[in-house]
Amino acid sequence: MSNTRPTPDPALDPAGEPAHTASSLRIEEHTDRVVVTLHRPRERNAIDARMITELHAVCDRLERDPKLLLLTGHGGVFAAGADIAELLDRGRDEALQGINSRLFERVRRLPMPTVAAVDGWALGGGAELAYACDLRIAGPDAVFGNPEPGLGIIAAAGACWRLPQLVGESIAKQILLAGHRLDARAALAAGLVMEVVPADELLDRAHALLDRMARSSAGALRLTKLVVDAPGAHPIADDLAQAVLFESRDKKERMTRFLDARSRT
Repeated sequence: MSNTRPTPDPALDPAGEPAHTASSLRIEEHTDRVVVTLHRPRERNAIDARMITELHAVCDRLERDPKLLLLTGHGGVFAAGADIAELLDRGRDEALQGINSRLFERVRRLPMPTVAAVDGWALGGGAELAYACDLRIAGPDAVFGNPEPGLGIIAAAGACWRLPQLVGESIAKQILLAGHRLDARAALAAGLVMEVVPADELLDRAHALLDRMARSSAGALRLTKLVVDAPGAHPIADDLAQAVLFESRDKKERMTRFLDARSRT
């Protein structure tokens, strides 16, 4: 197994331990990324109100200090859904607040790329959290599904419109209407995940993916994500983003290094 995980930033974490422990999350801060592990072992990492609040706090930090984000789950499970006991008590007013959907949309809009490393169950709200990330990689036991209609509700935290964008209308309807679940191979074939790797290599491969992105220009990554996510703004959004980058010192230094290296070959 490769050893690509970065060392936590000594300035943030002199002991080399996770920089912050929330009651339902394990958070590691590094110089260029934040690693968040969903951690409710007894509930198979089900997403409850406390986890929602703590993930909002993570988003607040990443909006103020943009870094790459890696989301994963503890104990071979990503997240087995939203907390059903809490959903049972929610009514019309809570639905209109968009408690889960507002968070997942905030995750989607984070300035820097986000990666979900998924092994085991990613169901209901857990699947929707993974869908909100920019990229997903999976372990061999990953399973994605949205069983909400069986509980008398809809997948209202983004799956009904985000999933068709990710896998197409036909597969999305199989999942949302027929209760079909995508295992790791099917998710790879549908383009929902970019690769499937052995479970004991999942986090290392996720970090390797983040390493590759971290070598790119942070400004270019941010603007690329902004343009890709912009609804119907092309080509003006492309031109404006490129205009900003063309004037950046980072672009000039990178292209100069490229031309110097080519001239020596």
